Amino acid sequence: MVAKRPAYSNLVKEIRSGKFVLTGELEPEKTTGLEEILASARAMKPYVVAANVTDNPLSMAFMNSLVPSYIVQREIGLETVYQVTVRDRNRNALISDILAAAHLGIRNVLALSGDHTVLGDNKGAMPVYDLDSAQFVYLLSKMIDEGVDLAGNEIHGKVEMNVGIAANPNADPLEPEVLKIGRKVGLGVDFIQTQTMFDIDLVKEFLREIERFNCPTLVGIFPLKSFGIADFFDKYIPGVHVPKELLEGMRRCKDEPDKEKRKALYDQVNIDFFEPFIKEIRKTTKAAGIHVMAVFYERIFEPLLRTTM
Repeated sequence: MVAKRPAYSNLVKEIRSGKFVLTGELEPEKTTGLEEILASARAMKPYVVAANVTDNPLSMAFMNSLVPSYIVQREIGLETVYQVTVRDRNRNALISDILAAAHLGIRNVLALSGDHTVLGDNKGAMPVYDLDSAQFVYLLSKMIDEGVDLAGNEIHGKVEMNVGIAANPNADPLEPEVLKIGRKVGLGVDFIQTQTMFDIDLVKEFLREIERFNCPTLVGIFPLKSFGIADFFDKYIPGVHVPKELLEGMRRCKDEPDKEKRKALYDQVNIDFFEPFIKEIRKTTKAAGIHVMAVFYERIFEPLLRTTM
């Protein structure tokens, strides 16, 4: 087991202080502008300690996550979690990007495999996977804790970051996923964020299974902005299904002709489902917090998360 590294980021400092933390999510799209991302970060800042910046989710070719991670910290003052996938980079590119992020003051990195390119919007793209996500965690640990790269070459200057990984509690069977988590934690992980969860019993089972690793875990939730999003998520996101009662609640909202009333109805359906969900997690588990994947749906933060304030 790798010795616990210092808490370089505010996120890890808050977690280690015992606070129940909230993180949000920002998604740069196929754009050269950051106006929407900055507005989104500004809206969620009162409610979260940090926000993930996604790295080509579903293998869509979007803006690189490093630039918005830096700009959000500089312009909004909201700490970011820089997501990096091994899908799109060999080890040289990974080392280069981490060195650049360290220079820019990024203090959290989330090491990810990345969705396969077959899911993306450029079907001919070749995935890289020079390293797997566990090997990437090892690379990060070498850079952060030893000041060298994977080949032992010295790094001039310090890489002061905390390392997170993603986990999939929806995996069936669960045991291989737990073994992968244990391997990564042993290589040097400071926090875990789970993929989207809707089943409280699965959350509890998963947290019991990984308790042996003693690694702070944030449970991922995905408030659904509209029925269209809910339906797409249920049909096309691998390994996750929206509960029937939640999907039906969203379906009933979509026929409201008044736009503002329809938005209010969608909000209420999310509040009715997720507010008791979060309360149960806080009351009955050792989760370190909630990762809220409410991309461009910041209005839900205050009413949904008032129970955590």
